Amino acid sequence: MFYETSTNAHGLPHDPFKAIVTPRPIGWITAMSAQGEVNLSPYSFFNAISERPPMVAFSSAGKKDALTFIEETGEFVCNLATYDLREQMNATSAVLPRGENEMAHAGLTPAPSRLVKPPRVADALAALECKWLQTVPLSPLGGGDPSYYLVIGQVVGIHIDDRYIVNGLVDTAAMRPIARSGYRDYFVATPETKFSITRPGG
Repeated sequence: MFYETSTNAHGLPHDPFKAIVTPRPIGWITAMSAQGEVNLSPYSFFNAISERPPMVAFSSAGKKDALTFIEETGEFVCNLATYDLREQMNATSAVLPRGENEMAHAGLTPAPSRLVKPPRVADALAALECKWLQTVPLSPLGGGDPSYYLVIGQVVGIHIDDRYIVNGLVDTAAMRPIARSGYRDYFVATPETKFSITRPGG
């Protein structure tokens, strides 16, 4: 099949776009407002975008609390969403009144960060402390107001659960990180599905 996205006349019961660009890591973002309010939300349009220096980015549909809080204070944390925390991660996607703490709503315990003010999720097996760099409005072809905003941050500190450092390497598969697909679907990385390939020439 083929369809043009300008009309989205694919004839399917649901838009297949997010089922094709998959799996997408989940940016489980902790942010804090200037008044000290904490927000924890999962974002499926998320990824690492640079290594030196390390940078990450996530895309927000509209100016939600996480984006607003990050712009107020210039800091955020990306918590690793894993299979064991899948229900809590999902609970933090609930639409709550501004200022209501999603971390408390999901029964999660905050842990202090080292270099930024927003807390990290204590049970998360890894977390990236970030400083906000910029927000980029994602304006569509032909102009018009953006409906999404890309938030870019530089990673200034990294937490890793020591149990998952094996022979000097992070055993990512053992952490069982989850990633978003389309519809209501998710994927989970496991040691059984991990494989390695050496690049040509190295």
